[in-house]
Amino acid sequence: MSAQLQSYAAVDLGASSGRVMVGRVGPDSLELTEAHRFVNRPVRVPEGLRWDILALYGGVLDGLRAAGRVDSVGIDSWAVDHGLLDADGALLGNPVHYRDARTEGVAEKVWATLPAERLYAATGLQYAPFNTLYQLVAARGSAQLAAAERLLLIPDLLSYWLTGEQGTELTNASTTQLIDPRTRDWSYDVASRLGVDLGLFAPLRQPGDPAGLLRPGVLEETGLRGPVPVTTVGSHDTASAVAAVPAGGERFAYICTGTWSLAGLELGAPVLSEASRAANFTNELGLDGTVRYLRNIMGLWLLQECVRAWGEPELGGLLSAAAEVPALRSVVDAGDAAFLAPGRMPERIAEACRASGQPVPASPAETTRCILDSLALAHRRAIEDAQRLADHPVDVVHIVGGGTRNALLCQLTADACGLPVVAGPTEAAALGNVLVQARAHGLVGDLAGMRRLLIRTQQLTRYEPRGDTARWTEAQTRLAGR
Repeated sequence: MSAQLQSYAAVDLGASSGRVMVGRVGPDSLELTEAHRFVNRPVRVPEGLRWDILALYGGVLDGLRAAGRVDSVGIDSWAVDHGLLDADGALLGNPVHYRDARTEGVAEKVWATLPAERLYAATGLQYAPFNTLYQLVAARGSAQLAAAERLLLIPDLLSYWLTGEQGTELTNASTTQLIDPRTRDWSYDVASRLGVDLGLFAPLRQPGDPAGLLRPGVLEETGLRGPVPVTTVGSHDTASAVAAVPAGGERFAYICTGTWSLAGLELGAPVLSEASRAANFTNELGLDGTVRYLRNIMGLWLLQECVRAWGEPELGGLLSAAAEVPALRSVVDAGDAAFLAPGRMPERIAEACRASGQPVPASPAETTRCILDSLALAHRRAIEDAQRLADHPVDVVHIVGGGTRNALLCQLTADACGLPVVAGPTEAAALGNVLVQARAHGLVGDLAGMRRLLIRTQQLTRYEPRGDTARWTEAQTRLAGR
C-alpha cells in the first residue's frame, strides 16, 4: 500500500499568510504536513495598498525547497486580485490589494451603463466593491493598464513564473464578474458593454488540467528533480476548501472560515433571481459543474484586527474570557462594508453598538463575544436565506478552515442555526488542492469519492445545538432595527 502513496505540494495563499503543504495520498490514506509558512504582509506605498508579490513568490520557492520530492504542485489563493504583464511577459508593478480605496464609487459608474439587476442576471455575482470588474474599470486610463497585454489572477501569475505557461483557472475567474455561470464561459455581452478587453485574459483552464512543468531555473533553485508538473486546482481557495467539505450527501451547508466567512450551499445550477441579488448571494463556480452559492461575511478579520489593536494578547485566554460574557448583549452586522478597511476595529465595533442603542463593549472579552455572537448570527442568516432562495433544505452545517479551531464560534453557530455543526478539516483549502492533484493523477475518484476519503481520514468535531433559537431570532430582529 505504501508504494502507492504519492506526494503533492499545495501552495495555499491567504490574505495574511502563505504556506506550502505536502499531502501524501493513497487509496485509503490522506496525510497533510506543513513544509513552510510565511507572512503575507501588504505594503502601503504612495499610490495605494499593494501585495508584495515578490516576497510571496520567494516564499513559494522556499516552500518547494522544503517540501522535497513531490509528484505535482498546485496553487490556490484569495480571489479577484491580479497582475498585469507587458508584451514581454514582465510584471507591471505590484498587484493592487482588494482593500485599496481605488474602487470606491466605481460600482455606481458601472451600473449607470449596465444596471445592477442586469449585471447579476448575467454573471450571478454578488456586489462587492473590489470585484475584478470594478478594479478594471477603476484602472481605465491608467498608464499601467494601457501597457498591459495580459492579466493573470494571483495563482495563475505564480504558476506562470514557475512554468512559463499562462492560463486562467475557471473557479477563480468566476469571481471576476466576467463569467456566465450558466455557460461556465466568459460573459461576452457584459465585457462588451463595459469596455473590458477579454483578450487580456489567458485561455480558461479547468481544475485538473495540466498547467506546465517547473522551469529548469525553478528546479535548480528548489533542488527538485524534474520533470515536476504543475496541476491546475480549484485555484480560488474557497473552491478548494468546498471541495474538501467532508459531506456524506447533498443536504448540507458549509461555512469556509478564516479572514472571511463564506457561508452557503453547493448547487447544480446558479440562482439568478432578483431576490437572490437583493440578498447579495454570489454564484461562483466549483468542481465538476457545481456552483458555490454563498454570501461573503466579514469573518474572523474582525477579531484579527482587534487582536492586532490590543497588542496581540494570547487568543486562548481571550476566548475563555469571552465565553463567560453573557450571550447576545450586543451584535453588529458582520457583513457591513464599514468593517472592510483595516484599523481602529475595537472603536468601530463600539461605535456600531452605540449607534444601534445597544450596550457598548467595555473590555476585550466583551468585544470578542460581540464579534463571535455577530458572526454566528450572520452564519444563521446566510444559511437560512440560502435554503429559501435556492429551495434547498439542509440537515447539517460543515465548518472548515481556521474557524474550526475556535470551539466557541462553532458552538455558537450550531446554537444560532439550530443545526448540528461538523467542524473540520482545518486545512480544507490545502486538502482540496491536494485531492484535485491526486485525482488528476488517477489516485482518487469523483468529488463524492474525495469526500469519503476525507471522512475516513480527517479529524472532525461535532457540535449539537443548545437551547432554542428564539434568542437568536430576537437578536436578528434587534439588528435589523425592526
